[in-house]
This record gives sequence, C-alpha cells and structure tokens, in this order.
Amino acid sequence: METKQEAVRVMLADDHPIVMTGFAMSLAGVGMDVVGQARTPDEAAAMYAELKPDVLVMDIRFGTELTGLDAARRILARDPGANIVFLSQFDQDSLIKETYRLGARAFVTKDCDPADLATAVRHAHQGKLYFLPHIAERLANLSVRGDASPQSQLDERGLEIFKMMAEGLTNAEIAEKLNLSTKTISNISQSVKEKLGVHRQAYITKLAVKHGLIEP
Repeated sequence: METKQEAVRVMLADDHPIVMTGFAMSLAGVGMDVVGQARTPDEAAAMYAELKPDVLVMDIRFGTELTGLDAARRILARDPGANIVFLSQFDQDSLIKETYRLGARAFVTKDCDPADLATAVRHAHQGKLYFLPHIAERLANLSVRGDASPQSQLDERGLEIFKMMAEGLTNAEIAEKLNLSTKTISNISQSVKEKLGVHRQAYITKLAVKHGLIEP
C-alpha cells in the first residue's frame, strides 16, 4: 500500500466506462491516486498535457479512427519521458512489438490480475519496463526471428494508406481523405502491395486484421 506522500498519480484512458471504473477502483485500493479518466484518444492527449500524471494507463483500441497508439505518439512527441502502460484485450505479436517500439513501459492484457496492473504501474513510475512473462518471451522470439509486420515494413504514410486499403477504400476515396492526387495514392498503394506481397483485397484485409491494424 502506497502512503499518501508516495501515492502514484495515475491517469486512465479507455472507452468502456465500466472497465475504466474497475481499474480505477483496483488501483485506488492499493493506495494509488487516479487523477483523471479519458474516453477518447484526443481527450487522453489533452488531459495528459493538463494533468501531467506519473503514469498513463491506456487502452489500445477505441471506437474511433484514432487509437491509443496514436495518442501515445502525440504524448511522447511532447513528453519523451512519459510513462505509458498499454492495456489491450488482444495480445497479437505486432501490437506488443509496436508498444515496445513506441517506448511504452508496459503492456498488460485486460484479463490480467489487478495485482499485475498495479505492478506494471509501479515499474512504469520508476522508469522500468514490465512485461508479463509470456509476453516478454514472445517479444524475445520476435527479436530472434525478425518482424514481417506491416508496421515494420512500411513508413508512416504507407501504413496509413494500407489501413485504408484494408478497410476497402478505393484509391480515389483515400486521395480525397488525405488531400492527395489519385495518381499519388495509386503509386503508393502499388508499392505497399509489392512490399507486403499481397495484392487481392481479401488478403490485404486479412493481413491488417492479423496484425491488429483494423477491427475484424
């Protein structure tokens, strides 16, 4: 149990109020100070800037176009020392690798024991990494065998376009969304297909789902 003087100031970000309330209660139960709760990635980034918590515990999936990863990129760009713990109900290799690459302190699944979440928050507050044993083992295996995920193969623009392709948008629709010419999008999408070795729409969508880039 933390003493009041030592209480870790924690902010939560999740779009499921019941889930967030449960996490808030479990962290408060071990003496941590839950200072804010955000429900969207935009709100998370703004609230973090305002509250400057010791640790941010954030879901990866939100019911919006943006994700917790997007919010983390914005937060870390302004505050490279931010201590972020990612939560997810999914534990795909690509998601774990991406959180680690971004600079997260910890990755825990939503079905973890509340004690594991508290441990992750404490480690993050001390600037240490914390991954559950089975997740740490998978990270190590990824490092050994290499990473063939779209996240590792594509640059930021290519990945953005790949996600839209996987959602079934045409080149013209992507061009309009990104305010680019259809020819530019056509060239990039062709390059993306060649780099990933996928050309049929069904395979593009399947690959994006497999690596946690879009919802099934």
